[in-house]
Amino acid sequence: MKKQFLFLVVLMFFVSCGNIKKHNEQITKLHTVESLRSDVDKVYNQLKKHHPKLYEYTSKEILDFKFDSLKKAITIAIPSREFYKKLAPVVAQIKQGHISVGSVSKRFTKKEKKALMKRKFEFYDLEFEYLDNKLWVVGTKGNDSTVIGNEVFKIEGDTATNLVQLYKSLFSSDGYNQTLYNRAVGNHFSTYYYKDKGFLDSLDIEFKQKDSLFTKTFRRILKAEKSKNNDSIAPIIPLKMSKEEKRQNRLAAKKKRKENRKRGFIEAKKEYTRNFDFIGKDSVVAYMKMRSFTNGNYKKFYKESFKKLDSLKTEHLILDLRDNGGGRIAEIDYLYSFLTNKNYKLVEESEVNSRLPYFKSLMSNTTPFIVKASTVVLSPFIIAQNLMKTNKSDGKIYYKFRFSKEKEPKELNYKGLLYVITNGNSFSASSLLSTHLKANKRAVFVGEETGGAYNGCVAGIYKIYEMPNSKLNIRIGLMQIEAPYKQIPNGYGIIPDVAIVPTIEDRKQHKDPELDWILNDIKTNK
Repeated sequence: MKKQFLFLVVLMFFVSCGNIKKHNEQITKLHTVESLRSDVDKVYNQLKKHHPKLYEYTSKEILDFKFDSLKKAITIAIPSREFYKKLAPVVAQIKQGHISVGSVSKRFTKKEKKALMKRKFEFYDLEFEYLDNKLWVVGTKGNDSTVIGNEVFKIEGDTATNLVQLYKSLFSSDGYNQTLYNRAVGNHFSTYYYKDKGFLDSLDIEFKQKDSLFTKTFRRILKAEKSKNNDSIAPIIPLKMSKEEKRQNRLAAKKKRKENRKRGFIEAKKEYTRNFDFIGKDSVVAYMKMRSFTNGNYKKFYKESFKKLDSLKTEHLILDLRDNGGGRIAEIDYLYSFLTNKNYKLVEESEVNSRLPYFKSLMSNTTPFIVKASTVVLSPFIIAQNLMKTNKSDGKIYYKFRFSKEKEPKELNYKGLLYVITNGNSFSASSLLSTHLKANKRAVFVGEETGGAYNGCVAGIYKIYEMPNSKLNIRIGLMQIEAPYKQIPNGYGIIPDVAIVPTIEDRKQHKDPELDWILNDIKTNK
């Protein structure tokens, strides 16, 4: 039995190594013109088959022309990464922000991964922002702060201006909105650079500081190791803790874990997803910063926050949704129930292209084998649930969410004045929440137009399809998610009542112009 198990482990090892080698060869080789044109056809067919609002912003005639033109433009054999830079801009013309084309990257063996885990790429410590039509370093997770506040002029000979324009063409906002592009290309610049260039051990960046230029090399370096005891110094033996001290430590650790779950601790950034505090010495102005609606036990956080607002009779609440890319519908439904005093319906029934949306999502060609096998075993239950939740009306198929039912506000709903701060990176679920607040004139909006559309988006669940030749993948939303409110013209985000766009000088002086305007407005109208 032991020999059979050992044989199976060795066999899996060689299969895994073989798959990694095969993948790396596939993405780096030159693909024939015919194979790439075939991938274009397959992608467009997948979109037509699964996306319920494919032609909402760009007509069928125009999209047909663009995909056909792409096929004609492929006249020589090219590798997968070059194909990505040709395909992604065409897909972006659909103007549906949740559709995304993924680039390809090299895969590593376990041994290689272990070696890489000991190192970090200094370039990924940098935090970028695109302000005043220039790319800037506005922060760093590393120890070197000398480049903060400097403009990125060139990277490995490519001007930052050209790189930004290229990367903006690779993704889309919802509809005709423009504010998302500057915010997203700044926040995710290092990700787009990796998709473009692949794995690197070092790169040179030329910075502009006032009228002078300087170059800095960023390398893949060893992570800081824990200091080891010096043999010449007697090791410090920790004092033995009493039972009570151990108990107190366990209680403190447990309390910390609960707090992390409640507020959604982000380990990589050492910050919380949800933050709540008061501005000033009293409790007149409260500030709630939501980085996303994804991780953590959100119910406990909101219950405690709004209970405190009610008990302290807080007059002003600032809800900061800047750079909030969205997340769980369940969370914004719960949050909105504390922000309204009226019965509400969060979303309409979702238009879909199939009566089995969840089953289609689970059976993508990128789904792991074990998940597919489980889906097949559970298919009678999944299919039955899908069929019960879907219905046909006027020749279209609709999926009924539990959020499509009318709900009552929470008893402790906030009744004071509400301000909402948004920018181009306020997207998806944060835009859906903003639509409700804007439509019901519940808040004063300050900042930028949201990147997510007022009239909804195609998201919910996704089908991730891998192209057979280039091995690129595309993520396709399967459900139209929209509030019971519409604005004309279609294709734009939630427009702020007070438009404020930060500048690099604001960042250098550590100013928050949107928040400053709100605090001044509260003071003026007091």
